Amino acid sequence: MIAEVLRDCERCGLLSRGDSVIAALSGGADSVALLHFLISIKEKYQLKVSAAHLNHGIRGAEAAGDELFCKLLCRAWQVELFVRHADVPALARQRGISEELCGREERYAFFEELAREKRAKIATAHTASDNAETLLFHLARGTSLRGAAAIPPKRGNVIRPLLSRTRAEIEAYCEANHLRYVTDSTNLSDEYTRNRIRHHVIPALREVNPALEAALTRFTRDAAEVSNFLERQAERLLSEARTTYGYRAGILREADIAVRKAALSRLCRECGEAPEHRHVDLLLAVLRDGGAVELNKTHTLVCDGGLLRVSTSAAEQAEIPFDKPLSFVFQGVGYRADADDSLFENNTLLFRSTRAGDHFSFQKRKITKPMGKALREIGVPAEKRGSLLCLCEGSTVLWCEALGWSEQGRKYTIFHHLVIEKQQ
Repeated sequence: MIAEVLRDCERCGLLSRGDSVIAALSGGADSVALLHFLISIKEKYQLKVSAAHLNHGIRGAEAAGDELFCKLLCRAWQVELFVRHADVPALARQRGISEELCGREERYAFFEELAREKRAKIATAHTASDNAETLLFHLARGTSLRGAAAIPPKRGNVIRPLLSRTRAEIEAYCEANHLRYVTDSTNLSDEYTRNRIRHHVIPALREVNPALEAALTRFTRDAAEVSNFLERQAERLLSEARTTYGYRAGILREADIAVRKAALSRLCRECGEAPEHRHVDLLLAVLRDGGAVELNKTHTLVCDGGLLRVSTSAAEQAEIPFDKPLSFVFQGVGYRADADDSLFENNTLLFRSTRAGDHFSFQKRKITKPMGKALREIGVPAEKRGSLLCLCEGSTVLWCEALGWSEQGRKYTIFHHLVIEKQQ
């Protein structure tokens, strides 16, 4: 098995010479086999191998026994072991999530912390059997092509060298190498969804195809390749359609439907919302007919005037007196302003947001328009107009960050050399 796993590592670029690798060690057959594999190739790849164990406190004395087993194993194999305790049942109740999900969150938080501290990769013992169960779980709940890719062999600093090996192969490897391991009693219960899939769905499907795990592994690899391709196409599409205030709806509509869906899903994720089919279907309709889709409490995707844009919750209004020297932050953006002394004589200047009644006089066009209309003409979305920075004298707008200097503001640029620039 070692030769096959090594080929997978090289194919997926999981290991490099001189890597520090921390094996996620539960004490089960998969994780013991993983640690044994890493030790067996340690000299060839000049690896620094250690292990990490999270005692999640779910099974009381049994969990304590698992921790002791891991300590004794690592001592015998001369491997450094990092251990952390967590009260997963209490944390799950506090967060309002399942113990299964909470345990996963705690494990990966521990692993990521170690990876940063030790500048190491984290190796987890996921197998082809885990991959098959994850795929079926995703399909049963409803998933996209991205979810159909199931468990990736590599994500960030997490690697999964055993992902193409079945659980049966792992157990055979342990037996051939006389490796002892512990069995998590929760794996025998049907309380967890994944266990029901493992105990009932997988055996039924294996009757249809004895090589089920291999077939599903090939499918997830194909799904991952297609999903990654669509992601690249979606990024290119959004880049082509991007404008100052959003995305040109016409360009998005002309794209192939698969790329269009991938682009809309990407926008959802950028708004902090995991995209579901209902989101994408609604956004396709909005892109075609106009309208809005509320993704969450803070983000809405709006399509009107040929523009698809992200609308966020309204920003607070602000007023900042002009003083000398002036350095300030407005709506989260830093600015610096300088001017000569004469500008401050009888000073009535004020930096503020736009407000009702504001007008803007264009220099070249020699016309005056309400601020709302002037901003609409250059494509500034309605929800962003109230957060633009303006320099005003009373109700007269001298300068607006979206429009530049007005006719009334000319004297300040020509005679007083007022400079307003975003901080670097």
